[in-house]
Amino acid sequence: MMASDLPRPGPLPRGEREPSASEAGDVRLATLVVEILTEELPPKALKALGVAFADTLAAELARRGVLTDASVATPYATPRRLAVSITDVRDKGQDAEAVDKLMPVRVARDAEGAATQALRKKLASLGREHLADEARHGGEHLYSASDGKADYVYLRRVVPGANLASALQEALHIALERLPIPKVMHYAGEGSYYNDVAFVRPAHRLVALHGPDVVPVRALGLEAGRTTAGHRFASRPDIAIETADAYAPTLEAEGKVLPSFAARREAIVRGLEKAAQGSRVIMPDPLLDEVTSLVEWPAVYAGTFDPAFLAVPQECLILTMQQNQKYFALADSAGALSSRFLVVSNVQTNDPSSIVHGNERVLRARLADAKFFYDQDRRTPLAERVPRLSGIVYHNKLGTLGDRVERLRFLARSIGPRIGADPALADRAALLAKADLVTDMVGEFPELQGTMGRYYALHDGEVPSVADAIAQHYWPRYAGDALPEAPVAQAAALADKLEALAGLFGIGAVPTGDKDPFGLRRAGLGFLRMLIEKRIAIPLGDLVGLAFQAFDELQSVKRVPDPLADFLYERLRGHLREQGYTANQVEAVLAQRPQRIDLVPDRLAAVKAFESLPESAALSAANKRIVNILRKSGTDAAADVDERRLTDGAERDLFETLAKLAPDVDRDFENGDYAGALKALATAKPAVDRFFDDVMVMVDDANVRANRLALLDRVARTMNRVADISRLAT
Repeated sequence: MMASDLPRPGPLPRGEREPSASEAGDVRLATLVVEILTEELPPKALKALGVAFADTLAAELARRGVLTDASVATPYATPRRLAVSITDVRDKGQDAEAVDKLMPVRVARDAEGAATQALRKKLASLGREHLADEARHGGEHLYSASDGKADYVYLRRVVPGANLASALQEALHIALERLPIPKVMHYAGEGSYYNDVAFVRPAHRLVALHGPDVVPVRALGLEAGRTTAGHRFASRPDIAIETADAYAPTLEAEGKVLPSFAARREAIVRGLEKAAQGSRVIMPDPLLDEVTSLVEWPAVYAGTFDPAFLAVPQECLILTMQQNQKYFALADSAGALSSRFLVVSNVQTNDPSSIVHGNERVLRARLADAKFFYDQDRRTPLAERVPRLSGIVYHNKLGTLGDRVERLRFLARSIGPRIGADPALADRAALLAKADLVTDMVGEFPELQGTMGRYYALHDGEVPSVADAIAQHYWPRYAGDALPEAPVAQAAALADKLEALAGLFGIGAVPTGDKDPFGLRRAGLGFLRMLIEKRIAIPLGDLVGLAFQAFDELQSVKRVPDPLADFLYERLRGHLREQGYTANQVEAVLAQRPQRIDLVPDRLAAVKAFESLPESAALSAANKRIVNILRKSGTDAAADVDERRLTDGAERDLFETLAKLAPDVDRDFENGDYAGALKALATAKPAVDRFFDDVMVMVDDANVRANRLALLDRVARTMNRVADISRLAT
């Protein structure tokens, strides 16, 4: 164990131990670079692999004492390599002090303090028998100290720092073992006929340089050297790296490789913006990362396609370009798609015509497929596709998609009128909401579900609000996404989320830990955001009750409204904390399980304002005391306060103060003036303070005690009308 874990002796004089390697001045600092050259790595995993390799290797080297406070690790990742460069790396780790707890002093020393045979044997087993008669030797010595229970003999020693080769060998093994590899390949190593190596892709070379020197390590069946390879097409296959500091410059100058993922991504963005010639480049981050993972020396070229394809919805064209071909679409300032596209190539040439024409031919075929799907789908109205949903299983315990649509219709019809939606239109939107799932276009691009339904509904002559609801009933799709805009769309979206939550909770398919295969956390948060941000004034209990009512004819679904409500309140807690409210503020409001979720932000704002009042801390503490007294008293409180039993002074003062205050608090609460209601409570502070100073609640007289408990119960109900302010007390 390390010295810091055990009792320490006094400091040794400087001459009592050997100087460490760093003190002796024989430690050399230099940059370290480690690279694994491979076959093409999976592009969607490359960024994470590069960061993990660099971070883990640097962390493990730091643990072994070969890094300094000034060391900086730079990750590199290209389609054919994972690498890291670390500055200011020692060629030998720092010496460390260690302390061994040997045995109790009474066993180790005789009456004269001399070493016993037991101590001599222990020291001999450690190769330090000379310390039995010579308590100090070089950097080692014995000392006695208490561990809190008894006096023990300890051995203090200096553990020499590991050399860089051994530290790197251990760190490299751990870094490779911990890589987030999506799927491991087994292949034959160099000179082997057996699949005895496991890695993300076959590795061909290992580079490990400390300054100009090769560090003799081994990994994946490869011996470290200084030779790497440049660009597969634009460079020679063997490139010698003279020093670690020359790694990136050599690859760029001689190998036509930009090894830094971040630098390569920035170069691609600059190239795209230049080639766009004033148009807006549609470049989502996932596509940028994937394209960056496919090239080592990026070059951007522009191509065109037949403008006739622009008759196809642009979402289809964009997805075709992005997913199938990894192209970047262009749009004008109004968002209309252009008939130009950009391709990022791994080959830089003065005459890219063959590259451009080849990509144009491929894209033409892809866009022709999209146009064919679009034309074919429009031949069959959405309404005629609905019966096909009955042949698709939604869940083996919840029936088919057709069954689900009927539940959505019930919920949309029930919710619609309460939020200003025409029930007939809400029903129609729910009927058609899932019909595009059986179209060819959505079969090719599932991401377009809802979007294509809207296009097809408009083509079929459906009311625009119904068409919009088909697209928007999936909203919000992710955190921060837009919410459904009009009442019909909101009714369909609420129905969709409530049906999923109630059905899956009813069959026990609830989220556990970090597992949420059906996306119920996302559905729950989207549902709550709609209630809050769209000011939907329907009590939560009513909505949950409706959701389970939709499953009345399905025996496999249990009615579990309370667990579902608990889940929703928990999601609401997290959402409100992310909005900047404190845990106490959130708990003060949600502890009362408010039914009107749309009013929760107003109540929270009032609680936040109340906390800023000088009286709030004392009132919160008093309320907490009241709540505790009432909880411990059980059912001892009287049904109501008997004014005849009140004593003059503090008890009657509190009663009269409450009688004047309660109507104002109730009025403000009913009018939605939560801040006013809480502010009014501040006037009760003097009366509450006097009551607890002068009045004993838990007296022997049962009738008096019950009456005073009833008074406290009335105080608590008035003070907690807006929120349980006892939760604000720390």
